[in-house]
Amino acid sequence: MAAKIKVLVVDDSAFMRSMITKMLESDSEIEVVGTARNGQEAIERVEALKPDVVTLDIEMPVMNGIEALRHIMNNNPLPVIMFSSLTGEGAEITLEALNIGASDFIAKDFSNFSIKISGKESELINKIKTVAKKKTMYLLRRITLHRKPITMNSPKRMKHGVLAIGASTGGPPAIEHILSSIPGDFPVPIVIAQHMPKLFTKSFAQRLNNNSKIEVKEAENGEALKIGTALIAPGDSHMGIRRRNHEVVVEFINDAKYVYRPSVDLLFSSTAQAYGAESVCVILTGMGNDGFVGIKEIKSKNGYVIAQDEETCVVYGMPRAVVNAQLADAVLPIDKIAEAIIKNL
Repeated sequence: MAAKIKVLVVDDSAFMRSMITKMLESDSEIEVVGTARNGQEAIERVEALKPDVVTLDIEMPVMNGIEALRHIMNNNPLPVIMFSSLTGEGAEITLEALNIGASDFIAKDFSNFSIKISGKESELINKIKTVAKKKTMYLLRRITLHRKPITMNSPKRMKHGVLAIGASTGGPPAIEHILSSIPGDFPVPIVIAQHMPKLFTKSFAQRLNNNSKIEVKEAENGEALKIGTALIAPGDSHMGIRRRNHEVVVEFINDAKYVYRPSVDLLFSSTAQAYGAESVCVILTGMGNDGFVGIKEIKSKNGYVIAQDEETCVVYGMPRAVVNAQLADAVLPIDKIAEAIIKNL
């Protein structure tokens, strides 16, 4: 019988510690080996109990979750799932946590709290099991990846007219790495679908905008794509693009067939329709296979596809589906993707 996944639960609320423990131990493959009330206790218990995964609250007395996370990543790097409040401020702190090295997060919704938290059970168990598989940790290396400035080649006739990026678990730091490496004179528009809750994408776009030479913003319905601007699909929405007269515009679509929000499949499929062979698509880290159907359409139109490699993915699910089906033109570590994009425009 396989060993159980050992989890340390960290939260200053006794109710939350008890609730999370019950949720996790409802699954026979998971064992909660301990709990902690603050960041200081978390550090001590990570050392003593050697868990496989930590769930970590952000707001705590004595030492908060961000300080504890930094210490854990510097001294005992392992998969950490953050518990974040579903607010703008919570989103900013969570994005910082992902950059420090947290694998994923769960958004707490405090309205109808006892009802909503129980609905998180399968999401949490799924995330714990997924990140626990990542035994070869590259998390520390991710933070210090060398971002060398990339310049555009001398003017040439470009083969491609758009860059579309899709990601899920582990995606925010990967997307940030790519966009912060792209030069200010990047010659095509960029569209991005990252699985995220509603309030988080605005903070994500602001963070990317602050750290990039191009403009990055949350997309608006009907907005035209512009050269040198990256548009992020709003959380909990589905974003496609379509041709309208002489321009290509964003189109929000409400379609129940797309399970993941925002849907990477929808963004890539609509990119294939709008740009055909002029599409460059990048599929990044994430669980599941969202993006696979869209990439099949991109390839049927002779677009160019780059997949992130297994070693630098937090979860090698979405890229694996594409690579195994031999749909990727290039399979690269995250620090080589921006260069490959520019080379293939």
